[in-house]
Amino acid sequence: MNIHTRDFGTGARDVLAVHCTLGTSGAWRGISAALPEATFHAFDMPSHGRSDDWDGQGDLHDVVTAEALRLLKGFGTAPIDLIGHSFGATVALRLGAEHPDLVRSMVLIEPVYFAAALSDHPQAGIDYAARNADFDAAMERGDMMEAARAFNRGWGDGTRWDAIPEQMRQYMAERIHFVRASAPMVVHDSPGLLARGLLEASTVPTMLLQGSESDPMIHLANASIAQRLPDARVETLEGLGHMAPITHPKPVATAIERFWESL
Repeated sequence: MNIHTRDFGTGARDVLAVHCTLGTSGAWRGISAALPEATFHAFDMPSHGRSDDWDGQGDLHDVVTAEALRLLKGFGTAPIDLIGHSFGATVALRLGAEHPDLVRSMVLIEPVYFAAALSDHPQAGIDYAARNADFDAAMERGDMMEAARAFNRGWGDGTRWDAIPEQMRQYMAERIHFVRASAPMVVHDSPGLLARGLLEASTVPTMLLQGSESDPMIHLANASIAQRLPDARVETLEGLGHMAPITHPKPVATAIERFWESL
């Protein structure tokens, strides 16, 4: 499988960055510009951007994590920083849990690791399902364009669906199956991070970022992750939502810089 990679910046601090579902590696352009001390090494996940499509074989999270790990190992033995957003943050979390020797720090921006939240707050799953009923119904009907519209309403940047260029709407509709395919990790913890106690054993300093306007499941997930990690902090960006890394890269970068300086 061909995986497209690209770098942003020329700073001395190496960062491996993993984008969100329906995004591309270009999502890191704004944050990297605000962090001149770093070089961002980013890749397009399978079925995204310029990378080859996922063939549907195996577990999706395993596939994406394997590609990220291959890049991470390419830096040699010196640990580097991880930054991930949404689904990409669950990949970063898993890398830090399973390969802490390769990771200097983690910044997890709204990780959709709902399995942690559901472990602590089972009722939250019922409430979340109700908020996403339109998406689930569209997926069951096979209406991928409507499913993409429903998903974007809850997890987009606030832009009205009819204001999004047709080419981008089509891009999202063609990849919306990725959301369902992520459920084994996102909802059910397919790698067993919780069962194996890997979060509690982590040695990686971690910052969990969230927007004050984001879905309540994000806040529950961040709290559940943070209480398991020995060295973690949660920071809330007031007035921002799930797509803050793209819509408001400067305050996100400022939070990251403060975190790095504290290490």
